[in-house]
Amino acid sequence: MTATLVSDTRSPRARRRMLLAGGALLLLAAAGFALRWWTSGRFMIETDNAYVRADVVAIAPRVAGTIVAVAVADNQRVRAGLLARIDDRDYRIRVADAEGAVAAARADLAAAAARVANLDARSAQQRSAIAQDAAAVSARAADADLATLAYRRQADLARQQITSDQMLETAAADAHRTRAGLTEARAKLATSRDALPVLASERRGATADLDKAQAALRRAEAALAAARLDLDRTAIRAPIAGLVGQRSVRAGQYADVGTPLMALVPGTSYVVANYKETQIARVRPGQPVRIVVDAFGGAEIAGHVDSFAPASGAQFALLPPDNATGNFTKIVQRMPLRIRVDPGQPQASALRPGMSVEAIVDTRGARR
Repeated sequence: MTATLVSDTRSPRARRRMLLAGGALLLLAAAGFALRWWTSGRFMIETDNAYVRADVVAIAPRVAGTIVAVAVADNQRVRAGLLARIDDRDYRIRVADAEGAVAAARADLAAAAARVANLDARSAQQRSAIAQDAAAVSARAADADLATLAYRRQADLARQQITSDQMLETAAADAHRTRAGLTEARAKLATSRDALPVLASERRGATADLDKAQAALRRAEAALAAARLDLDRTAIRAPIAGLVGQRSVRAGQYADVGTPLMALVPGTSYVVANYKETQIARVRPGQPVRIVVDAFGGAEIAGHVDSFAPASGAQFALLPPDNATGNFTKIVQRMPLRIRVDPGQPQASALRPGMSVEAIVDTRGARR
């Protein structure tokens, strides 16, 4: 009876102690949670509307032809280099034809340049001939003046009957001959001078032909460069290193210009997190981010805020909303945020575009 009474009296005390202890633990837990939220939790902005992205490069041929070789396999990691090759025989023929056109254009240009040079030489020779003819005119004019003076003297002597008629006739003939020679020299000088404009006109025509030949050569060289570029494009190369995906190209397949053959996924990935517009007030570029990857069992990868998109995701939709028409319902918009994955992390190389992640931005120290 006594033992039963003692047990009944201690049981309420024990229960009170347990309740007090439980309450104290709950208060401690609440205080710890509140402290954690106050010191760090209130600065954490998170969203599960986030995905891994990468700048995937679509590989397509720039020239048409039959695929004769494929140098890569599905999901293969490749460096910047050869991926596939198109049959280049037709393009080699085009290059040879363009090279022949360039050679012919160069020959035409050389002929036109030689004609211009020949006309320049003839013009210089003609100017020398004009100078010679002008000197001949001066000499013939001097002879004519001298002969005319001699004739006048003989005529004066003949009137005085000092000289014979024969000498007078000889002086008259000399005067007439020298005047005729002067007329001939002047005519030859005029002919020489008239030939110079003709040569100048021919040179203008030759210069025009030279310009045409130069233009034809430039066109032929441009066609050769285009043919060589097309020949080089028969080798389909990877512009960057990465993983091969969506490979649809096969040897023997005819590939047209722009036909997608494969995709190249670079090794560097990033995260696009679509935060609500009400969450981004304190988010700034450069702030640290914890990236929780679903595919890695919740493992975390470190990153940093890179940049904001220039508009909300709805603005880039095929049919963006127009809130100026109809009944209006306010909807919180999503603002895409690009997050850079920090290098040097072992699991960062295992990220694949399309993976779902959670992004948690630490906004402490945000700058305005």
